[in-house]
Parts: sequence; structure tokens; C-alpha cells
Amino acid sequence: MTDTELFLRINAFARATSWLHPLMTGWASYGVIVFAVLLLLDTGGVRLQEANAGELAISEIIRAIVEVRSAGIPVLALVGGRAGAFGGGGIITACCSRIVVSEHARVSVSGPEVIETNKGVEEFDSKDRALVWRVCGARTRYLTGGADRYVKGSIQDFRETAIALIAHAPLFDLATLKAEQRRLAERLQRFGECRDAPEIWRKAGLPQPERIAEITDGAFLAIQRIKDADHDAR
Repeated sequence: MTDTELFLRINAFARATSWLHPLMTGWASYGVIVFAVLLLLDTGGVRLQEANAGELAISEIIRAIVEVRSAGIPVLALVGGRAGAFGGGGIITACCSRIVVSEHARVSVSGPEVIETNKGVEEFDSKDRALVWRVCGARTRYLTGGADRYVKGSIQDFRETAIALIAHAPLFDLATLKAEQRRLAERLQRFGECRDAPEIWRKAGLPQPERIAEITDGAFLAIQRIKDADHDAR
């Protein structure tokens, strides 16, 4: 076999096995074959005394996520712990291909205490646990599209959902980013004046908006999400 024939056969194989490209990229970059990356997040964010060092660490994690997603490898965020994903952890979560949450999860950039400290208790009462969960909690995130799947909370639920989502991660390209930006702008225009989650749910036409935070997981999962919430729009 000549070098030309070998070259043509390798090219033909590469074209016929596009599903292998991300795996080969992982092998070339990291020395391992990577099918997916799962991030189990439970963090209140960077502590003030960590300052620049903490922000640098967050930026390095985000850079790594972007590199891996650009190679076609899905990155999933699983949030179900007591701390949730706040601050830099919230930004990291939003950078992932897919986000899975359970009832106890909270996802946000600024935490309730930070908002209260800077804007006053009139703006946000961090001691009002019901308010915190309505604004930052998993049910609001899921219904509005800030999370892709809501699970009942067991390790098995998270495992099965993560496995199912790996094969359905979105492309990480300019078209995806433009679509996300458009959906975010539409969401802000539609719900930007709402001050609390039940106002959003009522405006979206969801049934019994005042009770959504109180019903069981089974009853909650039977609710149809807000239109376009099944698309990326962190």
C-alpha cells in the first residue's frame, strides 16, 4: 500500500466516524478518552478573603469547560447539595451543556446574603427561606429554563438522568450562543417586571402558581414547563 492510499483510507475513516472526533481530541489533549464531564457542584462561591485567587480559579474552570465543550464533549452540572451553586459556582453551572437539579438545589450568581448586604433587606430578605427558594430554587430554574432536568433527588435519579443527557448535549457554536441570547432577551421582556416566582408562573399561565413551591415532586414534574424553557437560556 502506498502512502497516498493509506492517507486516503485514513481520511475516509475519519469522515465516516465523526462521532469519534471528540474522543480523539480528548486523547490528544489530555491523554485519556473522555466521553463526558460531570461536575457535582455544592458551593456558596468564592469567599471574600480569597478575592483574586478565587476568581482566577473560577476563570480557569470556565476556560476548561469551554475548551472541552468546543471539542464536542458534553459537560453536565449536577446540583443537589445543601449549599447549592452560588457565585462563581453559579457561573460555572451556566457554562455547562446541561444542568440537572433536585428540590434542594439553588443556583444563582449573587447569594441572598450578598444581595441583602449591598441592597438592604427591603430588596431581598435572606432570612426568608421560602423567598430564597422561590427566587433561586430548583423549581424556578427548571420551569424557566435555567436547568434542563429536575429529579427527585436520589443518587440513582441523578445517575440515570446524567447518562440520558450525555447523548443529547447541544452543540457549542455561534448559532447556539445567538439562540440563547435571543431567548434570554425574550424572557427578560416577558417577565422582567416580576418581583417573585409566583408572578412569573401566573403570567406564564401555569396552574395554581401559589402552590408550585409546596406540591410534591411527582405533582411538580407533571406541570408543563414555560414555552421555550426546554431550550438553553441560562
